Parts: sequence; C-alpha cells; structure tokens
Amino acid sequence: MSVEAELRDARVRYGPLEALHGVDLAFPIGRVTVLIGRNGAGRTTALRALAGVVPLSAGRCLWQGRDVTGLPAYRRARLGLAFVPAEHAVFGSLTVAENLGPAAHASPEVAETFPELLALFDRRAETLSGGQRQLVALCRALLRRPRLLVLDEPDRGLAPAVVARLHRRLLAMAAEGRTVVLAAQSLPATLGAAGVVHVLNRGRVAFSGEPGELPLSE
Repeated sequence: MSVEAELRDARVRYGPLEALHGVDLAFPIGRVTVLIGRNGAGRTTALRALAGVVPLSAGRCLWQGRDVTGLPAYRRARLGLAFVPAEHAVFGSLTVAENLGPAAHASPEVAETFPELLALFDRRAETLSGGQRQLVALCRALLRRPRLLVLDEPDRGLAPAVVARLHRRLLAMAAEGRTVVLAAQSLPATLGAAGVVHVLNRGRVAFSGEPGELPLSE
C-alpha cells in the first residue's frame, strides 16, 4: 500500500530522557492507522513528532515523499495536516460557534457526527465540560477536511455512542482518500476496519500489522 507519511529511525528526547528509540512507523494513504500502547509507551510523542510539535533528535519524518523533519508545525498545518492533542485544543474565550467557524451550522460534521454541539453554539468553550471541549476540537479538525488527520486519544471523555459515530466518520474519511492516525490504549471494536495497527512499548515498536494480526494480549 502507498504511504502518506513516515517516521524513520525516529528518536525524541525530553532533556536527558529519550522517549522514542529509533522507531519506524508508516501511515498508509487512505487508511486509519491506530497507535496503541500503555501510558508512557511513546504514542503521544510519535504523534507530536509527526505533527512537528516536538523535534526529532535523530531520524527523519517524511510526508508525501518529502523530508519535512525540519518543517515547523504551522507549516505542516498549511500543507493539510490537522493535529488534535488530548488536551487544551480549543480557544476557551471564544464561543463554540466562533471556534468552529461560520460554516459549521450546515456541516455534516455537526449535523451527523456531533449533533450535541448544536445546543452549545452560543456558549464559551471555557464553560464546557472536558468531553464537550473534545467534541469542539474534533469537529474543528474535521471541518478543515485535512489530508492528514492526527488525533491523540480522541475518545477521551466521550460517550460510547459518540465514539462510534466519530469512528464511522474517520473510516469514511479514509475511504475518501484521506489519512487518519490516532492513538488509543487498545484497539476499539468500532475501528476493527482500520488499515494498520502499530503497538508501541517503552518507546519502541513492538508490533506492526493489520488488526486481524494483532496478538491477543494486545
């Protein structure tokens, strides 16, 4: 399968500690890729490195065949990458409507995927619960129609029915040719149709393959 983006022999350091130990991760075009592992496994660091939020101390990041290792996050965003971190992804002083933009009311992202937001449009984001803020952050990223969507534990704080709707939308995006990469502690049942699963353990890749090949212990 063709690859949208890659981390090659990627290493990331936080001061004296190395969080990624030379990982190779490939994210295929038009597929959902899930990074799974326990807390501290390196999932979040890998996503931040892909998005350009943290620099690599060694190795390379490739996107669409181009070496973007030194490209800052804002320039990757301009090229079509949308990154939703696990926390602090909304503008608290703005209303939900202002966070999402003028086209949100009529969008399928709101009407079909996150209808819960319709009643919240006039509220400032800082007054919302953690789960509601997560909906706003996810919806804003989906509204951008990104070429590469990177999500760090997107189901955190969300009800199971909302998570199922989100996962259906992500799989539909992949079917349209977009690439989705997300982190989770385990593979959600509603993402059984994901293209690739990478298991990280203590900053190293423990497994890469299709969901059906995933060891039962994972």
